[in-house]
Amino acid sequence: MKEQDVVKSLAALAQPVRLRVFRSLVVAGPDGLTPGALTDQLAVPATSLSFHLKELTHAGLVSQERDGRHLIYRAAFEHMTNLLGYLTEHCCQGQPCLAPNDAQACATAPASKRKKKDPCTTC
Repeated sequence: MKEQDVVKSLAALAQPVRLRVFRSLVVAGPDGLTPGALTDQLAVPATSLSFHLKELTHAGLVSQERDGRHLIYRAAFEHMTNLLGYLTEHCCQGQPCLAPNDAQACATAPASKRKKKDPCTTC
């Protein structure tokens, strides 16, 4: 993933309404949601929602598909996975973590208890 795409995606999510919209679409899964359903669910005016959906679509985080008279918006799961992969690509000083809990332990362990060679599996 290119750095400019990461910045665009993070900028799009750095707004409370857009973050709520994106999370709702993630929860909805591959079925997605219509703008009307999102408006009802999030209590966001339709005109405001349209602007936020446009920004999320422009950032590649959301896709849009026409189904008859309705638009269906879906979270772009592949883009989301690539974004998360980019952000965590060099976690734990480049060492693989045994499990997610190990990474959390590594991040919260005092520096004096961390070993430099393999911080995630030995702290």
